[in-house]
Amino acid sequence: MVREPADLAEAFAAMQRNGANAVIILSDAMFYAWRRQIVALAAERRLPAMSEAREYVEDGGLISYGPNIPELIRRSAALVDKILKGAKPAELPIEQPKRFELAINLKAAKTLGLTIPPSLLARADQVIE
Repeated sequence: MVREPADLAEAFAAMQRNGANAVIILSDAMFYAWRRQIVALAAERRLPAMSEAREYVEDGGLISYGPNIPELIRRSAALVDKILKGAKPAELPIEQPKRFELAINLKAAKTLGLTIPPSLLARADQVIE
């Protein structure tokens, strides 16, 4: 169980001992705060890392696929505006993300000895070379 950054190294060692071939990093504020350490440990263990947040890829992770966070923040602001103007929160529609982004780090792929198919690269919103 990971409760603090010091626990991450043992978690990655356990993953490797148990035959993990890759890491999927779930959306979590704690993990997001520790993302540089997580990405570094994944690279050290030669485990491809995928997450929802593009920042993991910018910090050295392999792939991310998730909602456009700035767009979600803008939509949240619009909903807060409606509430402040008298709308009842329970009556506002539930919204889901409309746009998802794919980011790929080719430097990480090369380090891991992976080849990303051109068809996947063509679909990426961001490619880090």
